[in-house]
Amino acid sequence: GHGVVPSTVCSVEGVLDMGYVMAREQVTSTVQVQNTSSLTLPFSTQLDSLSPTRDRDRQNIPAFLSPSVQRTEFVGTQNYSGLSVFSVFPTEGEIEAGKSQEFVITFSPDHESLYYSDRLRVVLFGKQTAHEIPLRGAAREHPMFVEGGVPLDVPVESLAVTSSVASQEALRAGLSDCLCLEPQEPVRSLLLLLESMDGGGPAEPAQAELRVGAVETPLLAAKKAVEFSLDPLAELERAGMAVEEPRGALDRGHERSVRVSWAPPAALRVSDPPLVTALLTLKGDITECYRVLFMARVVSAS
Repeated sequence: GHGVVPSTVCSVEGVLDMGYVMAREQVTSTVQVQNTSSLTLPFSTQLDSLSPTRDRDRQNIPAFLSPSVQRTEFVGTQNYSGLSVFSVFPTEGEIEAGKSQEFVITFSPDHESLYYSDRLRVVLFGKQTAHEIPLRGAAREHPMFVEGGVPLDVPVESLAVTSSVASQEALRAGLSDCLCLEPQEPVRSLLLLLESMDGGGPAEPAQAELRVGAVETPLLAAKKAVEFSLDPLAELERAGMAVEEPRGALDRGHERSVRVSWAPPAALRVSDPPLVTALLTLKGDITECYRVLFMARVVSAS
């Protein structure tokens, strides 16, 4: 007889990020697995969110109470409807020797959240896990988003009905048009760290960036979709921070970067790093504000 080791190659290594999508819309992505062995491989696919042992596994300490480096939970926010956020097709079959199999991953969120996640497993012979692919996605009620920095919220969704959720429901019901005129409280807070490396000589300028994007959706006009601006610039300039493109506009399906640089002054007190707060305002179908905390500091290269 001949002993043969099944071997496969996957087109995706690491996290499969489905990006941003409007709530109640969907987006698809394709993963390809090639059979590089000389025998036919029966396969099946599994999602961690559909695991029969998930309820038992969740009887541990909640993920948000553990340090980020110790978190092993792959399943994040799920749909309110009870239907799977992520789905895969096909769920089982065979891959002939030397052939490839395409898997279509569908991301279908039914409400706004930045923390949709799951894990896809490709299992051979019903017991051997060939590939594990973490899945990630985000959904918004409005066609704009901001990425970058350090989020200052907890990456676990509460089951409580918050005022923002109530406002979104009111908007969809046409009960509160005034919310679209002026921003209320900032929808999110971000910390942007500007760290300059001290190697013994003059400290090098620190750089960081925020990314502003407009979600691809047929609900928006094809022309200018989102405008953004960062204010007040005077406070940032007094702290020695320079902003590249503090305001602009972008079409749907595009992103722009707001780059910030900081050169440490000679008289900088290391024990008192500059901390400046600014508002990043986005104007699309409504106006939203993001509170951005800029912290600049010098760190030792050693």
